[in-house]
Amino acid sequence: MSERALRGTRLVVTSYETDRGIDLAPRQAVEYACRNGHRFEMPFSVEAEIPPEWECKVCGAQALLVDGEGPEEKKGKPARTHWDMLMERRTREELEEVLAERLAVLRSGTMNIAVHPRDSKRKSA
Repeated sequence: MSERALRGTRLVVTSYETDRGIDLAPRQAVEYACRNGHRFEMPFSVEAEIPPEWECKVCGAQALLVDGEGPEEKKGKPARTHWDMLMERRTREELEEVLAERLAVLRSGTMNIAVHPRDSKRKSA
């Protein structure tokens, strides 16, 4: 179809469907309130599970259901530290052995420790 055939019909903006003769599903209005004092209603189906929180229409903050239970607290995993991950891979005895080896190399002086260019400038100045 050519571009001229659709000119002037505003297909993107206007819908030619009407709600006449259609029975909509039963709805309920649910009220939410955000911490900034904004209150608004959202329409939900009577059969729908109502979420305990919704994004505020005005400011975008989390709004809580008015006269409802708060959201369930999610149980989070404790943060894994570097030590926790290290202990998953090695035993304490293995770590002590590696430490002893590294200390021996450092104490022998055979390891070439690179000096940062800024540090060498400070020493010469």
